[in-house]
Amino acid sequence: MKFIDEVKIHAKAGDGGRGCLSFLREKFVPLGGPDGGDGGRGGDVLFEVDMALSTLLDLRYKHHLHAKNGMPGLGKNKHGKSGDDLVIKVPPGTLVYDDETGELLADLTRTDQGFLLLKGGQGGRGNARFLSSTNRAPRHTQPGMPGEERTLRLQLKLLADVGLVGLPNAGKSTLIASVSAARPKIADYPFTTLVPNLGVVRHGDFRSFVMADIPGLIEGASDGHGLGSRFLRHIERTDLFLHLVDLSCLQEGDPIENFDKINQELKRYSQTLSERPMLVVFTKQDITEVREQTDEIRQIIESRGFRTLAISAVTRAGLPELVTTVAGELDRMRQEAAHDSSGDEH
Repeated sequence: MKFIDEVKIHAKAGDGGRGCLSFLREKFVPLGGPDGGDGGRGGDVLFEVDMALSTLLDLRYKHHLHAKNGMPGLGKNKHGKSGDDLVIKVPPGTLVYDDETGELLADLTRTDQGFLLLKGGQGGRGNARFLSSTNRAPRHTQPGMPGEERTLRLQLKLLADVGLVGLPNAGKSTLIASVSAARPKIADYPFTTLVPNLGVVRHGDFRSFVMADIPGLIEGASDGHGLGSRFLRHIERTDLFLHLVDLSCLQEGDPIENFDKINQELKRYSQTLSERPMLVVFTKQDITEVREQTDEIRQIIESRGFRTLAISAVTRAGLPELVTTVAGELDRMRQEAAHDSSGDEH
């Protein structure tokens, strides 16, 4: 499936139906009078979160979306049928912006969340509505009101518990493929991952968390270099970062400098991201020279207050400990958040 995380659409609610001009004419009712019914109301435009969706691909080639118009009124005081609503289904994590003003209209994250965006036009009144003691044969009707319309920009920010960050070829795709059912492309060249990948990691008794593999960042990503400028936003909603550090020959430069560069890009993009909890994971521990370097680099990073883990996704060494540690950290964070929210209520 092609990953699409931003689209522009023009949405319009339905127009109201026109009121009817009609007079009752029956054989034994000589003074029947006006009987024109009202027009039907135009359909609304609504957004609805669909958990089965993970991309905005369905809207990629639908630039103009229109709810149904209301039907015109009929004689014998029959009102026109209201137009059907247009329900636009989007994946969780979708932001809806007004394209002209940049205003954020909706942030759709929950499965039970719906949002009425555009209201349909009111149906026009038929001539029966204008009957009065001074106007016994009104010939006036109203046209239906036009439905609201807007040009919208939809942007997707993935929802995940854990976000994998690190330089290209740090082993993010291999890790997520090893602990979940996700099957990202894996190869020994930079920028193998061109789109974010989500994987559900199961642990314990019927428990799980969602892990997001974000395309590799490089220095200057927050300014538009590499792939990071496009995908940095997808880690904004993750609760915990796993910073993967590769000490193999595939990574050039000093490991500590590379580690600092990625953290600096996160900070430049958002101060909030730099303050998010982070675990540091040393990958490719099945390689002898990597294991020999790990202890020294590990001491330096741990002296800065980071908790570290070492794994090999190939041999699966350290993976059970990694999953257990991440699950425990997420539980601790959620308990603290629940405690803080209950304290605020009091």
